[in-house]
Amino acid sequence: MNMDTGALAENGYCPDAGSSISDCRSSLIFLGTGCSSAVPNARCLIQPSNPPCQVCSPSLSIPPEKNPNYRCNTSLLIDYCEGDDEHRYILIDVGKTFREQVFRWFTFHKIPRVDSIILTHEHADATLGLDDIRTVQPYSPTNDITPTPVYLTQHSMDSLAEKFSYLVQKKLKAGQEVRRVAQLDWKIIEGHCEKPFVASGLQFTPLPVMHGEDYICLGFLFGRRFRVAYVSDVSRFLPSTEYVISKSGAGQVDLLILDTLYKTGSHNVHLCLPQVPPQTEVVFLQSLEAVKRICPKSALFIGMTHEFDHHRDNEFLREWSEREGIPIQLAHDGLKVPVDL
Repeated sequence: MNMDTGALAENGYCPDAGSSISDCRSSLIFLGTGCSSAVPNARCLIQPSNPPCQVCSPSLSIPPEKNPNYRCNTSLLIDYCEGDDEHRYILIDVGKTFREQVFRWFTFHKIPRVDSIILTHEHADATLGLDDIRTVQPYSPTNDITPTPVYLTQHSMDSLAEKFSYLVQKKLKAGQEVRRVAQLDWKIIEGHCEKPFVASGLQFTPLPVMHGEDYICLGFLFGRRFRVAYVSDVSRFLPSTEYVISKSGAGQVDLLILDTLYKTGSHNVHLCLPQVPPQTEVVFLQSLEAVKRICPKSALFIGMTHEFDHHRDNEFLREWSEREGIPIQLAHDGLKVPVDL
């Protein structure tokens, strides 16, 4: 698969102007760029349409590593290397497809471990792989290892304590057997822009956004030399968050990684591609409109359903980029973007 970052690494340079890729010791690795149900959509394979889905049906004959339309749950791995030349691996979200992502992309990119985990929210596509974190931890049948820190809000913590009580429990009850499970150190963060935190040496600023009008999800701003805003699940930007990451506010970000679920229509808890709001009583902000308002130096879309065909729709986005002056493409699983954080 072509791992080139396209417009973001044109002419062999990092996305930040003028730095050679060899100078960019850190990188962003997209472990997953799909929606909660992932792509291919199982329904397209077990109940095929006539004609078959042009995105999902080829997945039966094309190996996933050669198919940019094969999308696991949205997840980003930050390979962070600062002045000490030590690499630290920070994982944002651990969804239902995490084990598959380890087999496919940890091996491909030679990722040996995870040093810390950050959760955007507690939904299944962001957390149900937490049990499999033990596969990237040292082996110990008695759990005698250093726990991996997990940064999350109190709301997410309360939810996960019910889903994964055995991962939260600190002490065994009388008569309870030791069982090998992931060892996690839960660290509560505050979900607003004024309360940054540090994970594995890298500072993150929480970016609260609406994920439906009844739910607040977090994105994250990180990077000092190359500023990245990662917003994976959003239907509406809060004014404070938009200010922090917009060119007309606190300052232009170098890369915006943004949710875009559908190519046509709209959705009540996710941004979608169309620029023109649908003719409904509710006016939905769409992902291309959000990119224009925030005005990053470049952008990558994630969270796509099987409506998107990687090659065909990137052609449309190239035309849009030339017209609007903001390089933007669909990301794909396995994409590695060298950066100087």
